[in-house]
Amino acid sequence: MSELRAIYTLWLREVKRYTREKTRLISSFIQPLLWLIIFGSGMRLASTGLIGISYQEFIFPGIIGQTLLFTSMFMGISVIWDREFGFLKEILVAPISRISVFVGKVLGGSTDAVIQGSFVFLFSFLVSVHVGIDTFLVSLPIMVLITFGMVSIGLTLASLMESLESFGVIQTFVNLPLFFLSGALFPISFFPPWLGWVSVVDPLTYGVDALRITILKGAWTSANPLYYDLLAIVAFDLAMIAIGTLIFSRTK
Repeated sequence: MSELRAIYTLWLREVKRYTREKTRLISSFIQPLLWLIIFGSGMRLASTGLIGISYQEFIFPGIIGQTLLFTSMFMGISVIWDREFGFLKEILVAPISRISVFVGKVLGGSTDAVIQGSFVFLFSFLVSVHVGIDTFLVSLPIMVLITFGMVSIGLTLASLMESLESFGVIQTFVNLPLFFLSGALFPISFFPPWLGWVSVVDPLTYGVDALRITILKGAWTSANPLYYDLLAIVAFDLAMIAIGTLIFSRTK
Protein backbone atom coordinates (compact mmCIF):
# COMPACT_ATOMS: atom_id res chain seq x y z
CA MET A 1 0.00 0.00 0.00
CA SER A 2 2.87 2.39 0.73
CA GLU A 3 4.18 1.90 -2.82
CA LEU A 4 0.74 2.61 -4.31
CA ARG A 5 0.38 5.68 -2.08
CA ALA A 6 3.77 6.92 -3.26
CA ILE A 7 2.82 6.42 -6.93
CA TYR A 8 -0.46 8.26 -6.38
CA THR A 9 1.29 11.14 -4.58
CA LEU A 10 3.84 11.59 -7.34
CA TRP A 11 1.11 11.39 -9.99
CA LEU A 12 -0.96 14.02 -8.16
CA ARG A 13 2.07 16.30 -7.78
CA GLU A 14 2.80 16.24 -11.51
CA VAL A 15 -0.84 16.92 -12.40
CA LYS A 16 -1.15 19.81 -9.92
CA ARG A 17 2.07 21.35 -11.17
CA TYR A 18 0.77 21.17 -14.74
CA THR A 19 -2.64 22.68 -13.99
CA ARG A 20 -1.09 25.55 -12.04
CA GLU A 21 1.13 26.62 -14.94
CA LYS A 22 -1.25 28.86 -16.86
CA THR A 23 1.18 29.48 -19.72
CA ARG A 24 1.30 25.77 -20.52
CA LEU A 25 -2.48 25.55 -20.48
CA ILE A 26 -2.72 28.50 -22.88
CA SER A 27 -0.09 27.00 -25.17
CA SER A 28 -2.20 23.82 -25.24
CA PHE A 29 -4.69 25.77 -27.33
CA ILE A 30 -2.43 28.04 -29.36
CA GLN A 31 0.27 25.67 -30.65
CA PRO A 32 -1.98 23.01 -32.27
CA LEU A 33 -4.24 25.75 -33.62
CA LEU A 34 -1.29 27.35 -35.43
CA TRP A 35 -0.29 24.03 -36.98
CA LEU A 36 -3.81 23.16 -38.08
CA ILE A 37 -4.77 26.55 -39.49
CA ILE A 38 -1.54 28.06 -40.80
CA PHE A 39 0.51 25.02 -41.83
CA GLY A 40 -2.54 22.98 -42.83
CA SER A 41 -3.91 25.79 -45.00
CA GLY A 42 -0.54 26.43 -46.61
CA MET A 43 -0.10 22.80 -47.63
CA ARG A 44 -3.70 22.14 -48.63
CA LEU A 45 -3.33 23.07 -52.31
CA ALA A 46 -0.08 21.15 -52.74
CA SER A 47 -1.67 17.98 -51.38
CA THR A 48 -5.13 18.18 -52.94
CA GLY A 49 -6.18 14.83 -54.38
CA LEU A 50 -2.97 13.06 -53.42
CA ILE A 51 -4.29 11.36 -50.28
CA GLY A 52 -8.03 11.22 -50.92
CA ILE A 53 -8.93 13.54 -48.04
CA SER A 54 -8.21 17.17 -47.27
CA TYR A 55 -4.74 17.85 -45.95
CA GLN A 56 -6.09 19.41 -42.76
CA GLU A 57 -8.09 16.25 -42.08
CA PHE A 58 -4.95 14.22 -42.69
CA ILE A 59 -2.74 16.14 -40.27
CA PHE A 60 -5.37 16.45 -37.51
CA PRO A 61 -4.42 13.10 -35.88
CA GLY A 62 -0.77 13.96 -36.56
CA ILE A 63 -1.05 17.20 -34.60
CA ILE A 64 -2.54 15.25 -31.70
CA GLY A 65 0.46 12.92 -31.90
CA GLN A 66 2.81 15.91 -32.01
CA THR A 67 1.20 17.42 -28.92
CA LEU A 68 1.49 14.13 -27.05
CA LEU A 69 5.13 13.72 -28.09
CA PHE A 70 6.33 17.21 -27.22
CA THR A 71 4.44 17.36 -23.92
CA SER A 72 5.55 13.88 -22.88
CA MET A 73 9.20 14.52 -23.63
CA PHE A 74 9.07 17.86 -21.82
CA MET A 75 7.96 16.07 -18.65
CA GLY A 76 11.50 14.79 -18.26
CA ILE A 77 12.51 18.28 -17.19
CA SER A 78 10.80 17.62 -13.85
CA VAL A 79 13.64 15.26 -12.93
CA ILE A 80 16.22 18.00 -13.46
CA TRP A 81 14.16 20.58 -11.59
CA ASP A 82 13.64 18.20 -8.70
CA ARG A 83 17.37 17.51 -8.61
CA GLU A 84 18.20 21.22 -8.65
CA PHE A 85 15.87 22.04 -5.74
CA GLY A 86 16.67 18.98 -3.68
CA PHE A 87 13.23 17.38 -3.96
CA LEU A 88 14.60 14.39 -5.88
CA LYS A 89 17.02 13.63 -3.06
CA GLU A 90 14.13 13.56 -0.60
CA ILE A 91 12.20 11.17 -2.83
CA LEU A 92 15.14 8.85 -3.38
CA VAL A 93 15.85 8.48 0.36
CA ALA A 94 12.17 7.79 1.11
CA PRO A 95 11.28 4.18 2.05
CA ILE A 96 9.84 3.39 -1.38
CA SER A 97 11.36 1.70 -4.40
CA ARG A 98 12.74 3.74 -7.25
CA ILE A 99 10.53 1.74 -9.56
CA SER A 100 7.51 3.31 -7.83
CA VAL A 101 9.07 6.75 -8.19
CA PHE A 102 9.57 6.23 -11.91
CA VAL A 103 6.10 4.77 -12.44
CA GLY A 104 4.53 7.64 -10.50
CA LYS A 105 6.29 10.19 -12.68
CA VAL A 106 5.35 8.30 -15.85
CA LEU A 107 1.69 8.26 -14.85
CA GLY A 108 1.76 11.95 -13.90
CA GLY A 109 3.49 12.98 -17.12
CA SER A 110 1.17 10.79 -19.16
CA THR A 111 -1.89 12.38 -17.57
CA ASP A 112 -0.59 15.88 -18.34
CA ALA A 113 0.18 14.95 -21.94
CA VAL A 114 -3.22 13.35 -22.50
CA ILE A 115 -4.99 16.42 -21.08
CA GLN A 116 -3.02 18.64 -23.43
CA GLY A 117 -3.62 16.34 -26.39
CA SER A 118 -7.34 16.26 -25.63
CA PHE A 119 -7.53 20.02 -26.16
CA VAL A 120 -6.75 19.48 -29.85
CA PHE A 121 -10.09 17.72 -30.30
CA LEU A 122 -11.79 21.04 -29.59
CA PHE A 123 -10.50 22.30 -32.97
CA SER A 124 -11.82 19.38 -35.01
CA PHE A 125 -14.69 21.47 -36.41
CA LEU A 126 -12.19 23.92 -37.92
CA VAL A 127 -10.85 21.22 -40.24
CA SER A 128 -14.20 19.50 -40.90
CA VAL A 129 -13.33 16.41 -38.86
CA HIS A 130 -16.34 14.96 -37.08
CA VAL A 131 -15.30 13.80 -33.62
CA GLY A 132 -18.12 12.40 -31.53
CA ILE A 133 -17.86 11.41 -27.89
CA ASP A 134 -17.49 7.77 -28.97
CA THR A 135 -14.51 8.61 -31.19
CA PHE A 136 -12.88 10.59 -28.39
CA LEU A 137 -13.38 7.77 -25.86
CA VAL A 138 -11.83 5.23 -28.25
CA SER A 139 -8.91 7.57 -28.98
CA LEU A 140 -8.25 8.21 -25.28
CA PRO A 141 -6.63 4.84 -24.41
CA ILE A 142 -4.53 5.06 -27.57
CA MET A 143 -3.27 8.47 -26.44
CA VAL A 144 -2.46 7.05 -23.02
CA LEU A 145 -0.44 4.22 -24.58
CA ILE A 146 1.49 6.66 -26.77
CA THR A 147 2.43 8.85 -23.80
CA PHE A 148 3.69 6.02 -21.59
CA GLY A 149 6.65 5.33 -23.87
CA MET A 150 7.31 8.97 -24.72
CA VAL A 151 7.31 10.11 -21.07
CA SER A 152 9.66 7.24 -20.29
CA ILE A 153 12.06 8.51 -22.96
CA GLY A 154 11.96 12.02 -21.48
CA LEU A 155 12.54 10.79 -17.92
CA THR A 156 15.33 8.48 -19.05
CA LEU A 157 17.16 11.24 -20.92
CA ALA A 158 16.70 13.64 -18.00
CA SER A 159 18.16 11.04 -15.62
CA LEU A 160 21.35 11.10 -17.69
CA MET A 161 21.53 14.90 -17.99
CA GLU A 162 23.08 17.31 -15.52
CA SER A 163 21.60 20.60 -16.74
CA LEU A 164 18.50 22.04 -18.35
CA GLU A 165 20.55 23.21 -21.33
CA SER A 166 21.82 19.70 -22.06
CA PHE A 167 18.33 18.26 -21.78
CA GLY A 168 16.92 20.93 -24.11
CA VAL A 169 19.44 20.10 -26.83
CA ILE A 170 18.95 16.34 -26.57
CA GLN A 171 15.18 16.69 -26.37
CA THR A 172 15.06 18.64 -29.64
CA PHE A 173 17.45 16.18 -31.27
CA VAL A 174 15.10 13.31 -30.38
CA ASN A 175 11.74 15.07 -30.83
CA LEU A 176 12.12 16.34 -34.37
CA PRO A 177 13.11 13.05 -36.07
CA LEU A 178 10.37 11.19 -34.19
CA PHE A 179 7.81 13.76 -35.31
CA PHE A 180 8.79 14.31 -38.93
CA LEU A 181 9.39 10.61 -39.66
CA SER A 182 6.11 9.46 -38.10
CA GLY A 183 3.91 10.37 -41.03
CA ALA A 184 2.20 13.06 -38.97
CA LEU A 185 2.59 15.69 -41.70
CA PHE A 186 3.07 13.61 -44.85
CA PRO A 187 2.11 10.05 -45.81
CA ILE A 188 4.99 7.64 -45.37
CA SER A 189 4.39 6.49 -48.94
CA PHE A 190 5.67 9.92 -50.04
CA PHE A 191 9.06 9.24 -48.42
CA PRO A 192 11.99 7.83 -50.39
CA PRO A 193 12.43 4.09 -49.73
CA TRP A 194 15.42 4.45 -47.38
CA LEU A 195 13.53 7.01 -45.27
CA GLY A 196 10.45 4.83 -45.23
CA TRP A 197 12.48 2.10 -43.55
CA VAL A 198 13.55 4.55 -40.86
CA SER A 199 9.89 5.35 -40.20
CA VAL A 200 9.27 1.68 -39.46
CA VAL A 201 11.37 1.92 -36.29
CA ASP A 202 9.78 5.22 -35.23
CA PRO A 203 7.30 4.38 -32.43
CA LEU A 204 5.25 7.51 -33.08
CA THR A 205 4.50 6.18 -36.58
CA TYR A 206 2.24 3.54 -35.08
CA GLY A 207 0.65 5.95 -32.63
CA VAL A 208 -0.25 8.47 -35.33
CA ASP A 209 -1.54 5.72 -37.61
CA ALA A 210 -3.72 4.29 -34.82
CA LEU A 211 -5.18 7.74 -34.13
CA ARG A 212 -5.77 8.30 -37.85
CA ILE A 213 -7.63 5.00 -38.17
CA THR A 214 -9.74 5.79 -35.11
CA ILE A 215 -10.55 9.41 -35.89
CA LEU A 216 -10.90 9.37 -39.69
CA LYS A 217 -12.46 5.89 -39.77
CA GLY A 218 -13.30 4.77 -43.32
CA ALA A 219 -11.93 7.96 -44.86
CA TRP A 220 -8.39 6.73 -44.21
CA THR A 221 -7.00 3.44 -45.48
CA SER A 222 -4.00 2.33 -43.47
CA ALA A 223 -1.33 -0.13 -44.50
CA ASN A 224 -1.49 -1.62 -40.99
CA PRO A 225 -4.50 -2.97 -39.10
CA LEU A 226 -5.28 -1.21 -35.82
CA TYR A 227 -4.27 -4.17 -33.66
CA TYR A 228 -0.82 -4.20 -35.28
CA ASP A 229 -0.28 -0.54 -34.39
CA LEU A 230 -1.43 -1.14 -30.82
CA LEU A 231 0.87 -4.14 -30.37
CA ALA A 232 3.82 -2.08 -31.62
CA ILE A 233 2.98 0.76 -29.19
CA VAL A 234 2.60 -1.60 -26.23
CA ALA A 235 5.90 -3.34 -27.04
CA PHE A 236 7.63 0.04 -27.20
CA ASP A 237 6.05 1.13 -23.90
CA LEU A 238 7.18 -2.00 -22.08
CA ALA A 239 10.70 -1.70 -23.45
CA MET A 240 11.05 1.99 -22.53
CA ILE A 241 9.56 1.57 -19.05
CA ALA A 242 11.99 -1.29 -18.39
CA ILE A 243 14.97 0.70 -19.70
CA GLY A 244 13.88 3.89 -17.94
CA THR A 245 13.35 2.12 -14.63
CA LEU A 246 16.80 0.56 -14.85
CA ILE A 247 18.54 3.85 -15.60
CA PHE A 248 16.50 5.85 -13.08
CA SER A 249 17.24 3.29 -10.37
CA ARG A 250 20.93 4.12 -10.80
CA THR A 251 20.37 7.86 -10.34
CA LYS A 252 22.49 9.29 -7.57
